[in-house]
Amino acid sequence: MNEDKKLIAYCGLYCGDCVNYKGEIADLARDLRKKLRQEKFDRVSKGLSKYFKEFKDYEKCYATLGAIVRLRCSRVCRDGGGPPFCNIRKCCEKKNIQGCWECEEFETCTKLDFLKPIHEDAHIKNLRKIKKQGAEKFLSGKRYW
Repeated sequence: MNEDKKLIAYCGLYCGDCVNYKGEIADLARDLRKKLRQEKFDRVSKGLSKYFKEFKDYEKCYATLGAIVRLRCSRVCRDGGGPPFCNIRKCCEKKNIQGCWECEEFETCTKLDFLKPIHEDAHIKNLRKIKKQGAEKFLSGKRYW
């Protein structure tokens, strides 16, 4: 259970649910890039681009796969993983708290705003749940992502 608690990020997201932490998509992107190189698909795409306009963007596609590979998160938030610029982690460490759920300002804190485009209000729902029920019940119940 302590290992699972370590997967609760300061912001209320659960690293164990994260596609970047699980790494499955990063592995698939890595393997696809490898196969594309083996098959010299960059050359194939040039020939296909005469018939299919989408293949004109092959290099962008290949670069995007590379970016997906780099999204892999090998360390959890509490071990310094995740975004290196994370002001949430810095704030919690400065306040010496386990997570935003221990802060009275989390409902209106602008430091959490950068999560909204991807997670909408999932992190806020999780923070409320952790504050109300505690980490153990949060881990055993439904989490938002």
